Amino acid sequence: MLSFLLRRIAAVLPVLLVVSLVVFLILRLAPGDPAAAIAGNNATNEDIAQIRTQLGLDSSIPVQYGIWIGRVLQGDLGYSFYLSKPVTELIAQRIEPTLALAVGTVILAVLVAVPLGTLAAWRLGGWLDRLLSGFAVAGFSIPVFVIGYLLIYLFAIRLEWLPVQGYKSLLGASGAGPWAWMRQLILPWMTLAMIYVALIARVTRASVSEALTEDYIRTARAKGLTERAVLLHHALVNAAVPIVTVIGIGIALLIGGVVVTETVFAIPGLGSLTVDAVLNRDFPVIQGLVLLFSVSYVMVNLLVDLSYLFLDPRIRY
Repeated sequence: MLSFLLRRIAAVLPVLLVVSLVVFLILRLAPGDPAAAIAGNNATNEDIAQIRTQLGLDSSIPVQYGIWIGRVLQGDLGYSFYLSKPVTELIAQRIEPTLALAVGTVILAVLVAVPLGTLAAWRLGGWLDRLLSGFAVAGFSIPVFVIGYLLIYLFAIRLEWLPVQGYKSLLGASGAGPWAWMRQLILPWMTLAMIYVALIARVTRASVSEALTEDYIRTARAKGLTERAVLLHHALVNAAVPIVTVIGIGIALLIGGVVVTETVFAIPGLGSLTVDAVLNRDFPVIQGLVLLFSVSYVMVNLLVDLSYLFLDPRIRY
């Protein structure tokens, strides 16, 4: 397994290099000049040229990329054009809300989707199965921001059960209590989990229903095991590999959904930082965030691959 792990890590490096290069080129070739935006409408050409020199934008694109990637290898993601702060500091300040939103969404989605998909497979063609199919179609069809606004209208405006927007940190001396912290995240968790639940539940249903047709299931029932034991200890366990795989793949949906969800609920996380950086053409922040998201996604897929060893002893790398 160690050799497999080393090979996967070695394969990750070219992927991250290509991602950084593509993002760097797209930002540099896109229309607009961040120096002109920083200088303002009344700036002269000399002022803009001076700002471009200060930001290092007057060099050729290969030179700019070489300087940036060299700093990245040293752990330096550069300085924000607009906030004049290190990108690593901005990420550290905003990462707690994003982690809370993402981790809570995954936990909520798995706790809801796996039992729902398993029960739908157990009663294939029943009312729960049909309800799950309709929910999956709605979850994939309705945009995240629409779900967010609907939940805000129902639970925050009409019923007044939950706060509309904002985030209070759980950590630190001024942190909110656990219930206040969770209360402000319930609506964002529900919003982001809708698509994730639809995806995982559909795959769970398909995998478990297929497992229930296998010979070892008939053998387990012939031995006198209860339906609960057959469903949980035989069908679900043997269907775990595709379920875990789709959970890892869904991280890509989660990354995109975080940006929209944080914008809707005014959560000061990495998603809202990404939106602000794109609007302000803050190249270093965008590049650092995309690189961070890419590393996170690659590491999750690596953990998913390694989990196969524990889920299915027939798999050997």
